[in-house]
This record gives sequence, C-alpha cells and structure tokens, in this order.
Amino acid sequence: MRHIKTFLFYSVITLAVISCKSNKNEIKEEMKISVKAIDLNDLDTMVSPSEDFYQYATGGWQKNNPLPDEESRFGAFDMLAKETNQKVNDIITHLTEKELEENSIEWKIATFYKMGMDSVKIENDKLAPIEKILLEIEKISDKKELYHMLGKLHKYGFSPLFSIFGSADREDSEMEILYLYQGGLGLGNRDYYVNMDARSIEIREKYVEFIENMLNISGIDNTNARNSAGQIFDFEQRLAKKSMTNLELRDPYATTNRMSLSELNEISPNFDYQAYFNKIGLPVTGIINVTQPEFFRELSVLVNNIDLDVWKIYFKWNVLNSAASSLNKELVDANFDFYGKFLTGALVQQPRWRKIVNKTNSCLGEAVGQIFVNEYFPPEAKKRMDELVQNLRDAFYERIDNLDWMSDITKEKAHEKLNSITVKIGYPDKWKDYEKLNIIEDYYFSNIMRSNEFDFDEMISKIGKSVDKQEWLMNPQTVNAYYSPSRNEICFPAGILQPPFFYMDADDAVNYGAIGVVIGHEMTHGFDDKGRNYDKDGNLNDWWTEEDAKMFDERAKVLVDRFDNIEVLDDLYADGKLSLGENIADYGGLKISFDAFKKAQKGQKNELIDGFTPEQRFYLAYAKIWAQNIRDEEIIRRTKEDVHSLGKWRVNGQVPGIEDFIKAFNIEEGSPMYYPHEKRATIW
Repeated sequence: MRHIKTFLFYSVITLAVISCKSNKNEIKEEMKISVKAIDLNDLDTMVSPSEDFYQYATGGWQKNNPLPDEESRFGAFDMLAKETNQKVNDIITHLTEKELEENSIEWKIATFYKMGMDSVKIENDKLAPIEKILLEIEKISDKKELYHMLGKLHKYGFSPLFSIFGSADREDSEMEILYLYQGGLGLGNRDYYVNMDARSIEIREKYVEFIENMLNISGIDNTNARNSAGQIFDFEQRLAKKSMTNLELRDPYATTNRMSLSELNEISPNFDYQAYFNKIGLPVTGIINVTQPEFFRELSVLVNNIDLDVWKIYFKWNVLNSAASSLNKELVDANFDFYGKFLTGALVQQPRWRKIVNKTNSCLGEAVGQIFVNEYFPPEAKKRMDELVQNLRDAFYERIDNLDWMSDITKEKAHEKLNSITVKIGYPDKWKDYEKLNIIEDYYFSNIMRSNEFDFDEMISKIGKSVDKQEWLMNPQTVNAYYSPSRNEICFPAGILQPPFFYMDADDAVNYGAIGVVIGHEMTHGFDDKGRNYDKDGNLNDWWTEEDAKMFDERAKVLVDRFDNIEVLDDLYADGKLSLGENIADYGGLKISFDAFKKAQKGQKNELIDGFTPEQRFYLAYAKIWAQNIRDEEIIRRTKEDVHSLGKWRVNGQVPGIEDFIKAFNIEEGSPMYYPHEKRATIW
C-alpha cells in the first residue's frame, strides 16, 4: 500500500469560500440540460438482451465512444472522471488569471498548477528537483545511515522497502495506530516477479531493460547501468518473494499482526526501526500492526546480506522512478513507454492539463474540492441522496429479515451493523487546513515533495490519538465511492453524484439502477467475505455463528465458481476468489436497490418511457455505468491485479442470476442470459 494522502488526513479549520468567474446559476442550468438518462443511441438493438445484455445495453455507446489513444480503458465511468477533471481545470485556470494574495489557498492552488503546466521550465530543470537527495544517497557511507535516509524518502513521498501509515486499530477502532505494510516494488504486483506465465516473464525482461534505460538517460549510472539494473531487480524480487499475494492481502486476519516495538525487533532484529522512527518524528510507545511479518523478517536478512552500494542504487532508483513522470520530457516519455504503453496498451500520453489536474487534486484535494462543490453540487442533490440511502438501508434491513439461511442471533447483529453505518454525502462538514503547506516557485516536483511531507507529518501526528470520524478518505471531486470497514462508513463524493450515476431530473428507475446500486454496493461491502468480519463498531470481531458463517461461504462459492469460468480473453479466465468481495457487493447492490426501487414505485403507474418499462430502465441504467472499451493489455493487467471484475462481467456476470432481471426482459430458460437456479447466488 502506497502512502495515499486522501486516506490519511483531515481538516483543521474551515476555509473561506472561494469564488470563480463561473456563475452558479448558469452552472445549475447547465446541469439540467444533461444527456438523456436512457439514450437509445447507447443500445445495440441488433443483439438480443437474452443473448448478451451488456452488448445490447451498451453496444451503441461503445461504437459512439471509441477508445482514445491516450486511454487503456475508456468507459462511462472514465468519461465522467474526464469531464469532472475538465470542470476542475476550468476552476483552476480561472484562479490563475486573477491577482491573488501570496500564500493564500487560492494562490497555492494556482501556483502549483502553473508550475506543473510550465513544460519549458521543467525541461530546463531536468533532475534539479531531486539532485540534492540523490547526492545525499550517494554520500551514505555506512548501513546505519540507511534508516535516516529511508525516513527522509518516506516523508517526501517515495516508497522504498515498505509503506507506513496511520489507521484505526482493527481491534480498537476508536484509536489510530501505526501500520507497516509491504512495498518497495517498481512493478507493484508481486506476482510479476515470481510467476512463470509468458506475460510475467516478458514483463520482468522489459522492466530490467526499462531500469537500465532510465539509469542511462538520467545519468545516475550511465557506465554500469546494465549491472545496476540487474541488482535493483534482484533486490525487488527478494522483497516480492516474501510479499503476500493480492488474494492473501484480502484476509483481514492474516494482515492483522499487532505487536510492540520490542516484538517487531524480535522478528526483524537487524533492521533498526528505532532509528527510522526517530527520523520521522514518531515516538512509538503503543501497538504496531505489522501487516506482513514474513516480509519484515526478510528486511532483517537484507540488511546483513546486501552490499551498501546495492542499497544506494536501489534508493536512487526509487527516487528516479517515482519522480520521472513529473520531470523532463525524455524521462516522462521513457516512463510512459513502460508503465503506459507496454503494461496497459495506451498509445499516447494524456494531455498535460489532465496530468496536472490529477496531481493538483492529489496535493490540494480538499481546497480544490471546496470550490468544486460550491460551483457544481446543489443542496437538492444531497437531499435526494439522503432519501435514496435511507430507502436502500430500509430495503437491506428487510432482506436480512427474510433470509432463510441465517439464524436470528446473527440477523440481530447484522441489523445492528447496518443501522450503525455512517453515511457521508457530497463533501466534508469541516475542511482540511493547508496553511502549513509551503508552495514555492522553484521546481514543480519540489512542490509535490513538500505536499507529501505536509501530509506525512500530519498523518504521523494522529498516530496514538482518537480516530477523527469526520475525516474523509476521498476528495469531494472524486468520481468514486467507498466503504471503510474499520469506520463502518460509506461515502459518496460530489464527483460521482453526476450523470450517468445520478440525475436530478430522471425517474426513479434510472437513479435506483445507477447510483442506487452503487449505494447498495458500498453497503454490501460491510457484509462481503472481508467486510463481514468487522462488527458494527469497526472492530475485527467474529459476530457470526459457526453454522451461519459456513452457510455464507457455501453461497459465496457460487460466485467464485461462476467468475472462475468466465473467459475474458483466449485462455485467460477471471479470478473468482480475488474479485469475490466486489462481486458480492455488485450482487447485493443490484438486489437491494431493486427492492428499494419497487418500494418507491408503489402506487405509481408502470409507465413506459421510450418503450421500456421502469424495471427495464433500472437494468439499462446499471449497464450504462459499466459501458466501456478496453485494450487487451489492460484486460490482462486488471484480471491479474484488480479486485474488481471487468465492466462487461459486472453486467453479464451478474444479471443472468437475478430473477427480477429475467422477468423484466422475459429471458427464456436456456438463453445465455439465464442462469439455472442452482447457479444463482443467494446471499444477501
């Protein structure tokens, strides 16, 4: 797990509302003139919904929205993210045109953005932003100095060896504790270092070539680059071999290993954790969650077995690789050729403004988000979402009541957990304070490092204190949503509360089929194969009877088997175990939201719109949010790395097993979109 700013920090004081050139009334009018909720042009009526519902519901969209060269995957979800980034870009560019008070939050946003957009200066600066830290690494003369340097690199946002962050204690969710988490891999996924399939072998070969190329063009090691690249890879491969797989990481019990500093020193005696903690300013007196003990045992071995020069080139590589996408063009291009073109299949890079908007959102997210919601998120949207969430909660409560496989005692606990879920909609009640963040007009990447250090120090300051329940783990302008098991909360930022997920003026069928399913999806995460292990207070606590847990696992296995048999490309199958949590959440979201929708429809006419019944519109709206085009390279990568199923299978892998869908479209037994009863999941 990398150090992710949006997961770690909360606001201190409320920022002043920032005005831009945009007129709020004009924006609200623009929101009303939105695309049609169900657009007939999105359909492919040459295909029967009984044969391939995903193609029927989204084939027109796929044809009308070909994959852009800069994208490896482009769908309705990605289109909304791009449109939202354009809104944020307009907001920021309006700020850059104003006379702003130096060091005001508006000035910090505008200055950060302008420096990122100044490609001429960045080109001339070359390695200047990281030269000092590279020189400091080179001057290391003793392994004891590694801990000091590691602490500095982590504060600046680099990620050698492992990640460190604060989060709720899984056994005492009211308290923020220190987590140590495996990391340090340039390839991200440990499987690429060890698997023997053809694609993994190719990735390893290309990665070593990429390291060598980057060392050469940067000048960091242009006399011995090939040998250094091999040393770096071998170092990372040793870390990978002791890292948990993505599937193993989904087990909260396996990754909960609470221990004291003395106990950590016992399993990893050669690594001087105290020296490292001293550097980052963290007095460790309480519990540490050492999420992967075997990984940290290996660090102890590496200290003794790896030469100092290898440690130094590994540290230098981590700095260079992390910074490359924000430096001069030659490094940016080389970085994209490997991580973009080779790994994901994208043909060209995204335009510069999109990259800089994303980085501005990352470094000044809530400051930008406050402007965004002021301009683009009307109060009536929050009110309607409040109603939808409550209706979904009521429907889920009834579904739990009606389960024929769960005992009353477990049902009571499930009800308690459901009723205890905290709901966050739109934006936080208090905003993050960026007063102590220094933005300086020297180097673009230096400002990124200052932002990382600002966030890191704030994260460290919270460890050992009570969890701030008002903190948001996503920025308001983010097109996404989340469930946090340790907080037992669901969050729907303003960014996702836009078409095609949420329409202010659409009929209930569309909103329940889109954002309603998203709401139900996040609620269900509290009761999926991972989330069900946490109680109503967010503590890791087995509240199930043994028989009920067994019954749950048997029902969940239906989804594992179903997705294991989905061939996403020739000879490549989906991973039903890796994606189980998300598949359960999709299944639950569909079932719960449809129930809530039918309750909302009571007493209303079963009105046809564009020839579709409300029930049909519900499922068409659901399919629309997963409409996408995707490259084969990205299909391969996501199938191996992503816990989410591919868009096509979030539709076609779910709806054939749902009776309400089968009735809505009159799907006949024996059709591809009809699963017999023994292949249908009956969980929530």
